[in-house]
Amino acid sequence: MTNNDMIIRLRYALDIKNTDLVEMFKLGGMKYTKEEVLNMLQKVKEDEEPPANFVEVTNEMLESFLNGLIIFKRGPQKPREGAAPTPTAPPVKESANNMLLKKVKIALTMTSEDMLDTLYDGGVVVSKGELGAILRNPSHRNYKPCGDRFARNFIRGLTVHYRDADKK
Repeated sequence: MTNNDMIIRLRYALDIKNTDLVEMFKLGGMKYTKEEVLNMLQKVKEDEEPPANFVEVTNEMLESFLNGLIIFKRGPQKPREGAAPTPTAPPVKESANNMLLKKVKIALTMTSEDMLDTLYDGGVVVSKGELGAILRNPSHRNYKPCGDRFARNFIRGLTVHYRDADKK
């Protein structure tokens, strides 16, 4: 699953409007026009050549979008009084799927139980320990990379929860 697919599927699952997508990228630190964002949302089959105006989403762009999603849903984080700024550790390469699960969990204020329910709705039965391994820091010894199928089923569960619940 490409980063473009992740944004397309999340946009559908959470019913995000195009103008809100532009705003989320802006909140995440990247500025794109509505046309550029629409070019990211084009579906391209694996065996076809992408259109000339197609924009491929990099991991940095995806992270910016997910950070913007968190700020859009929860508001900007306020610095704590009297707290020293936290030192930034060198970034550890994390799979896009793991990043997706972590940041969507934060944006939607989901608990581990909520995530397990969402995964169940998407067709995956997973234990709390397995979910914890996916949500860990990549430098942790029990870290487990998240596969495409797992991420796809998580987004499918979000679709069931957010879109199909409205139909009932």
